[in-house]
Amino acid sequence: MRLPRFLLTLAALGGLAGPTLAAEITPFADPSRVAVIGGSLLEIVYALGEEGKVVARDTTGIFPPEAMALPDVGYMRALSPEGVLSVNPSALLVVDGSGPPEALDVLSKGSIPYVTVPEDFSHQGILTKVRAVGEALGVTDKAEALATTLDAELKAAEAATSAIPDAERKRVLFVISVQEGKIRAAGSGTAANGIITLAGGINPLAEMHGYQTLSDEALITANPDYVVMMQNSGAGDFSADLAANPALAASPALQQGRLLKVDGAFMLGFGPRTPKAILTLAHELYGDRVPQP
Repeated sequence: MRLPRFLLTLAALGGLAGPTLAAEITPFADPSRVAVIGGSLLEIVYALGEEGKVVARDTTGIFPPEAMALPDVGYMRALSPEGVLSVNPSALLVVDGSGPPEALDVLSKGSIPYVTVPEDFSHQGILTKVRAVGEALGVTDKAEALATTLDAELKAAEAATSAIPDAERKRVLFVISVQEGKIRAAGSGTAANGIITLAGGINPLAEMHGYQTLSDEALITANPDYVVMMQNSGAGDFSADLAANPALAASPALQQGRLLKVDGAFMLGFGPRTPKAILTLAHELYGDRVPQP
């Protein structure tokens, strides 16, 4: 069964027991045919100008558009050794949370080296990913240059959002899905929480961890100023479901029509496009007080 696109764009949270983490990366001996697992890693490879080394992607690798022409070896957390081996890769570059571990274990025993890049939904987490990808591909100079550029862009975006006084920061509820009237939304430790924070918003579910199905009481307490959902997602357009929920319908967000639809891969990717994503969301929240990207 194919998973809905909205689930595929959510970055995985748990760790992966792999042989190589970013702190101990050894460059691939042969980086000529790399299968890249993780949409943000694929974006980084393209930003480094190393796309010629990529032989395959996973289902979350949808940007840049030309990457869609690459073979798709399956969803990052449901890989099969057969699918990956079918593209004859020389190495495997995977984001933390890829797997299952058994599949990667089979691949490693088959003499296909792989590097696991840690995922952290923060400014520094993005720079770590860039440097890890550069190290694995043997292009550390390019990676450092990209990291320096992104560091400056992220600092500029954060400076713009940090100027918003604490008392004026908006409460932002990031809704992932609505099933049988139950709203599932993002708490701490998620890409959604990370982008809300960087954009100068407040996640009213920050005391919850991960993506949670909310009770009516939790929704009333959340009382968001804005509700964010992903556009063109496999969950469909559940705007009407949100408006019909009595616990959410009375919130400032629904009362004032503040429902934002965003590109999930762009907004939650935590890669080269994140500085623009921060400003895009912040401009929606605060208007001209934050510059458009």
